Amino acid sequence: MGIYLDYNASTPLDQRVLDVMIDVYQNKYGNADSRTHDYGETARSAVENARKQVADLLAIKKDEVFFTSGATESDNISILGLQEYAEKNSKKHIITTAIEHKAVLEPLHHLEKQGFEVTYISPDSSGRINADELLSKVRDDTLLVSVMHANNETGIIQPIETIGEELSKTDTFFHVDAAQSFGKLVDELRNVKYNFLSASAHKMYGPQGVGVLVLKKKRYKMPPVNSIMFGGSQERGIRPGTVPTALIAGLGKACEIAAEEHASNYIKYQENKVSILNALKSSCIDYSVNGDLEYAMPNTLNVSLNGVNSEALMLVTRQYCAVSNGSACNSSSYKPSYVLSAMGLSLNRIESAIRISWGSDIINQDFLNLLLESIKRIY
Repeated sequence: MGIYLDYNASTPLDQRVLDVMIDVYQNKYGNADSRTHDYGETARSAVENARKQVADLLAIKKDEVFFTSGATESDNISILGLQEYAEKNSKKHIITTAIEHKAVLEPLHHLEKQGFEVTYISPDSSGRINADELLSKVRDDTLLVSVMHANNETGIIQPIETIGEELSKTDTFFHVDAAQSFGKLVDELRNVKYNFLSASAHKMYGPQGVGVLVLKKKRYKMPPVNSIMFGGSQERGIRPGTVPTALIAGLGKACEIAAEEHASNYIKYQENKVSILNALKSSCIDYSVNGDLEYAMPNTLNVSLNGVNSEALMLVTRQYCAVSNGSACNSSSYKPSYVLSAMGLSLNRIESAIRISWGSDIINQDFLNLLLESIKRIY
């Protein structure tokens, strides 16, 4: 099957995480919200242990952690859950970027139909937005600013620390989609001031189908967010539904591992990036890197192989590797990347762009050479 280079879409499951999940499925199968017997208490203990593991990774309080089905649901709660508060307080202006994940953009489009005003900030050709430009758009009626930490297509890291610091001096809420940086840029996230944070387990060697919503307290009070679903009081009323104990335990274990290994993993990510860039340079392939490498995630590279259609490329090279040409959530649309379009890149460059993303395992050089040889055959 070749080499897997689509970690930004989903990572493999760490064996240590799977072992924890199997134990829960076999031995802690009670409902974590059942209060009348030991089976429920055992499951609840596993959930609360995972909550602490998440909190420790982010250096936050345990009661600020809520479990969801993933970053998409967490994004939706962070945005749509503020609607009632916004309407009561006449704060119906929101600021975001033109390169956010659809899990942020589509809820905002929904609110625009409800009479909200949304300001979209575009990046320059580096893929990075200007923090001063964004902050200059904040008004008295600005409810929320939502900015992703690292872009899922380019890996470009956004200036969320600067934005968070300035917004903390106001009554405007700040939401960070940390799906791509969670468990990787650990120290950076610990230093950011935010009100909401979204993340998924399956981007960091955890299971698919579970994620995190962080609701940071300010003056001992949570943000005034309401549940966007109905049917139960689980997760303190924020997210109804039976708690998936095994998935949550797996997420917790992935967080524990990330807390211990993120520094060494970062070095391995960088080593892989150097190997890929060196291989491209020595291949004589005509290519352009999309986004400023100075601000890029260590495990992501968006590159245009000039003159080669990315869809054709992926068909030719699929036996050697798994790469993508954008977000997995848009993979069926075949539309030019709105992220690269917002950066001002030409259509030809966008249509030849692929995203390569990897993990902490060192990339096999033989596979990389096979990939590059197959690309050269297309020219």
